[in-house]
Amino acid sequence: MKDLMGKAVRDYFHNENPEDLQTETSISELDELPVDYLFRDFEDMNDIEQKALELAQGKVLDIGAGAGSHALYLQNERNLDILALDISPKSIEVCQLRGVQKTICTNILDFSGDAFDTVLLLMNGTGIFESLTKIDAYLKKLYSLLNENGQILIDSTDILYMFDRDEDGGVLIPAGGYYGELDYIVHYKGESEDPIKWLYLDFDTLKNAAENNGFAIEKVLQDEDSYLAKLMKK
Repeated sequence: MKDLMGKAVRDYFHNENPEDLQTETSISELDELPVDYLFRDFEDMNDIEQKALELAQGKVLDIGAGAGSHALYLQNERNLDILALDISPKSIEVCQLRGVQKTICTNILDFSGDAFDTVLLLMNGTGIFESLTKIDAYLKKLYSLLNENGQILIDSTDILYMFDRDEDGGVLIPAGGYYGELDYIVHYKGESEDPIKWLYLDFDTLKNAAENNGFAIEKVLQDEDSYLAKLMKK
């Protein structure tokens, strides 16, 4: 892994000629991702992020912590005990330099530790599930990391709106898999990361998977095609 996202985060933090990231998926063209967006304050976060951070409580695990903006808010403004986790070494380095007290660089499937009261997966948190065939493995792992009365706060977007429609209003979805299973590619300073599998889930599909893995689930907030869900052990 070239860790281009982490490289951009590190360049921005150290003011070493940072450039905007570019991202694309198997169904969308290149899109700019300003790197300063990853350093935004609570006031600049969207409604879903703000709601999740308001609902967080107890001992928190922030999966996909990035530059640490969510973790810093919970640590410094809410005084919560939080562990920031990311697979990007450079991002975790910046988390530490920004003052996040507890960090770990690993894949969530390889992580083992204490149980948590809140597990956060934000900025399309379902993305890490990769594909429908791997959801169960990830949900079982998350279940094992949750205290009995704990909660998972996770967001996603139903991307059905991105597909063309026929004259009768039917959605033209390519055959061969779930429409939310995408290849996601990051570009930075002329380099390209190898494509990764990234999963966008509609709420009903997440609900079915969660209930099949021992969770009760509720939709906390809907914002256009995106939503925030809360999962708890049944």
